[in-house]
Order: sequence, then structure tokens, then C-alpha cells
Amino acid sequence: MTEDLQTSRMTQRYVKKRESILHAAARLFNQHGVKGATLSDVAGQVGLSTNSITYYYKKKEDLVVACLLHSIEAINAIIPVAAAAPDAEQRIRRFIALFFARLAQIHRNEAAEMMTFRDAQVLTGAHAEVVFSAYTDMFRRVRRLLAGDAPLPADRVALNARSHLLLTLTVRAMSWSSRYDPDDYAHAAARMSEILIGGMGGGRARWRQTALDALLAQAPGADATTQDAFLRAATALINEQGYHGASVDRISARLNVTKGSFYHHNPNKEDLIAACFDRTFALIRDTQTAALRAEGSGWDKLCAVSRALVRYQFSDRGPLLRMSAWSELPEEIRGDKLNTINQLGLRFVAFLVDGMQDGSVRPLDQAIAAHLVSGMINASVELERWVPGITAENAVELFVRPLFLGILKPDERMAAAVAGANAWRKQVE
Repeated sequence: MTEDLQTSRMTQRYVKKRESILHAAARLFNQHGVKGATLSDVAGQVGLSTNSITYYYKKKEDLVVACLLHSIEAINAIIPVAAAAPDAEQRIRRFIALFFARLAQIHRNEAAEMMTFRDAQVLTGAHAEVVFSAYTDMFRRVRRLLAGDAPLPADRVALNARSHLLLTLTVRAMSWSSRYDPDDYAHAAARMSEILIGGMGGGRARWRQTALDALLAQAPGADATTQDAFLRAATALINEQGYHGASVDRISARLNVTKGSFYHHNPNKEDLIAACFDRTFALIRDTQTAALRAEGSGWDKLCAVSRALVRYQFSDRGPLLRMSAWSELPEEIRGDKLNTINQLGLRFVAFLVDGMQDGSVRPLDQAIAAHLVSGMINASVELERWVPGITAENAVELFVRPLFLGILKPDERMAAAVAGANAWRKQVE
């Protein structure tokens, strides 16, 4: 009996210490990125030596996987509670409210830290497979919040796109919610839900292509030079495989050139990656500036900018760099790039304010709406994973439109197709 009790106490101590390691590691990874945090940093936070940490997690990659799986488990725990609501609108509201409640608990040190998913691309091989499999399962659970208990449609394109939108924007709140007092998290959740469900349009708002769409499509893009080819290849590889995955060998192979050619055009990989950020920053800033200077309502300008940037993702000139890659940068330039990302995100507020003044945008929380717009544009980088064969045009309808008009608003093109099919069946019968 005594031996069993001793074993139980040892097990409890092991579990408690492991949980403290996960909490400390997730916090450090969120603050400094996986690249910027080491096992010794984690060990110092929990009062262990680095060798003692390896008793629990042999490699940093093992610890990263454990932190990400812990985040997935935390989200999976709230999905069934949200799923018990009677309709999709209430399920969405409850899911977001519960997620923010968890974030408030974390902020008050009442719950373990959740690691964001921005560094998931650093994982490779079996580590990546484990995390992606768990994330895919979570994605399917979230999709059920939108679909309910009804059989999933044979054509799941629109449903998958909207599920990606809901999950990504909710999870991304981990990156900006800390700007609020924990007592205000419930209000932030309610305002976010209201935007996602009700859209952003005011009485004058219409989802339409305008002259500004054509103007932004004609805006000068990157030159078709060898250097730009390196930038596009490196950007695509960072989006797919992270900073470390975008190696000199892989960039060169994607362009079918030698490493010698790479170094002929680029001093080193670090300078090329920094230039990838600057290229994306310039494209976003120039698109925003062109819209701000143009004629039109705040709504039309914001919609046109969002459509243009998402189209760019899937054009021959794209993609844009996923903004979450900042955490993988060398520490000496990380802060500067993050500051620029935040500045570009805040520029969307100007369109929202103009829209509220001219009546094209309904009253809403401008700061949260700006986070959602910039988050949607960034999330479109990964849209093809959930909607294979996505193109510039259907991405606009499947992914941009639901954010601006409401995530539950029926897709008019799909509704028309269903109506046509029903009419054809009646004729046949």
C-alpha cells in the first residue's frame, strides 16, 4: 500500500511538472517564437536544468508538438459545449465566447498558456504529421458548428472555406486579445461574433465590383526580374514550410538554378527573407494607399482592397508572405517587422471610420474589425489546404465575401445552382 502511494505521488509530481513545462514553453514560444526560445530558456522558467527538461521532452520539437496538441485539446474541449446550442448562429457565438473566456483565464493565470499555431510550419516529418492530423480533426469539429447535425453537402467548398475563416480568426485572437483587460474579454467576444455573423455593411453597402477593383488590379506589381523570382520562391516556401524550410537548396531547386546562382543574386538567405517581408509590406501599403486616395465609400474601398490582396495571393505575381512568419526571423530584425505588421493592420481602421461616417459601414468595433480583415487576408495563404483548387476569383466569393456580408449568409452562386437543379428535376418529373 505504501509503495503504491509513493508511486502515485511520484506520478502526480511528474504530471504537475510536465504541465508547468508546457505552460512555460507555450508562453516563451508565443513571446519569442520557436526559433527564439530554447530548452534552456524553458528550464530556467521552471527551475530545472536543461538535462532535466530532456527527461520530459527529448528535443525541442517534441516540446513544440506537445504545446500545440495542448492548444488543440483546449479548443476541442469547448467545441461540444458550443455544439449544444440550437442553431449555427448561437453555436458560433458560444464558441467564440468560450474561447475568449479561456483566454481570460490564461491572462489571470487561472489556466495554462495556449500556444498559437503560427509556428506550426517549423515542424517536419512525423512531428508535422501528428500536429496536422490533430488540427484537421479539430477543423472538422468546428465545421460541424456551421453545418449542424445535417449530412455534409457533397460540395463542401463553401463550408470548408467558412470553417477555415471561423477557426483561423478565432484562434488568431490569441495574438491581439491581450490588448484588452480580462474583464472586457466577454465584450470583445460579443463584438467579434456580431461582426462575423452580421457582416460589416451599413445601409448603403453593396457587394459589388467597382472601378477601384480595376484600378487596384492594374496597380504596378513586382517586376518580372530574376531577383523577384527569388523573392516569390522564397515567400512560397516560407508559407509552406517555415523559415527553416525555405533553405537555399530548396529555393534554388524551385527555380531550377544552382546555389552559385543563388549567391550571385543574394548575399545570404537572411537578407533574402528580410526582402520578402519588405516586398509584401510594400504591396499591402501601396494597395491601401491607392484605395485611400481614390473616390468611393469606405465600404467599397475596404472591400476592394481585401479583394485585391486575396486575388494577389493566387496570381502569378503572388503570393503574399504570411505575416505570422515574423516569429521565425532573427531576433535583431524581428521587432521591426512586427511593428510594421501592426501598422499595416491599423490602416484598415481608416476605411472603417470613413465607412461609418458615410453610412456604408454599420456601427461596429473598428479595432476588432480591422483585426478580422487583416487576419482574413493572412489566412487566405493557407486556404488551398482546405479548399483544393482555389483560384483568385472563387477565393473572393468563398472567403472574402462571408466576412463582409456575414459568415452564415448563403452563397448566392451556390443557391442559384441549387435552385437551377431543383427546377430541372421538376421538369424531368
